[in-house]
Amino acid sequence: MESDPAIGGAVAEPVRVRRLTDQEGQKLQQIMRRGSTNSVRYRRAMMLLASAGGNRLPVIARLVQADEDTVRDVIHRFNEIGLACLDPQWAGGRPRRLSLDDEDFVVATATTRPTKLGQPFTRWPIRKLTAYLRKVHGRVIRIGREALRCLLARRGVTFQRTKTWKESTDPEYDAKLDRIEHVLEHFPDRVFAFDEFGPLGIRPTGGSCWAEQGRPDRLPATYHRTQGVTYFHGCYSVGDDTLWGVNRRRKGAANTLAALKSIRAAGPDGVPIYVILDNLSAHKGAKIRTWARKNKVELCFTPTNASWANPIEAHFGPLRQFTLANSNHPNHPVQTRELHRYLRWRNANARHPDVLAAQRRERARIRSEKGIRWGGRPISLAA
Repeated sequence: MESDPAIGGAVAEPVRVRRLTDQEGQKLQQIMRRGSTNSVRYRRAMMLLASAGGNRLPVIARLVQADEDTVRDVIHRFNEIGLACLDPQWAGGRPRRLSLDDEDFVVATATTRPTKLGQPFTRWPIRKLTAYLRKVHGRVIRIGREALRCLLARRGVTFQRTKTWKESTDPEYDAKLDRIEHVLEHFPDRVFAFDEFGPLGIRPTGGSCWAEQGRPDRLPATYHRTQGVTYFHGCYSVGDDTLWGVNRRRKGAANTLAALKSIRAAGPDGVPIYVILDNLSAHKGAKIRTWARKNKVELCFTPTNASWANPIEAHFGPLRQFTLANSNHPNHPVQTRELHRYLRWRNANARHPDVLAAQRRERARIRSEKGIRWGGRPISLAA
């Protein structure tokens, strides 16, 4: 199923994440690029990015090798509480000593700058935070340093470095997102996506695999790129869930135009098609725009600093996981050959009967279990 059951005979809407904010889109991209490929956060971030890019439930389920119900629950949870859904909230343990109200107050205090609460410092060391909580007027919050640290960790609050982000300054931000959403909803069979993935260097890359306990698989400890880099110019068909591309030594207008021509060749003959791509200068030169007008290709650009709206972004995660992680390719031709081998396998097995049967078994197993919920911590506003 791709949507929730209709109520009162009304047509059910497809299950999809709400429109992401700049911070949410960039945070999900950061998790995809830097997070562990085996973590719950990585898989959920992939689901959300894929949904934001217009991918439907069956496509996302195959992408992350999960059940459609799991993907549906994560999307609904994100629409309710935002990025808090990336962290599961496990049940169990002894009764709480602090009420949920008290815990919310502790989290709100920890995530508020001390200067706003009249304290003469700019951050909360664990000792100072513990001492402050014991002296708050009107509340009795007695908690030790280790218990406080565990509480904050359970609620997804950790001591980390301050970072900055870029908000989209694109004056056509809403118009561009509206256009992308419109073509994905009304013309999915004629929508394609294009982007570059890389740089891809030749060096041993760590990953994970099954191995005898205490005897992990080892790769040479060298991290020097000795043969330059390449970029995978990827093309994705939203309608039939097909991914293809070619490796190039550099990005450029000529390589972009070659990729767009391959997309035009894959589209229905004589029918206008839509290509979603980001705002890289190599994507929107005069020559490319002229060719697009002559060949009935509409270029749908994502807003500035919002490349997460491109449907192909979520499909680059498996490329990194299955072709780069845990690899030691001797040269670029071998790396390219392995990448194309994975693409052929991926496209051939997207609707394989064994894969579909495994999904049905997993869906039945999850529905039969009781007491299992995917969720996250409630959002607490700082005082």
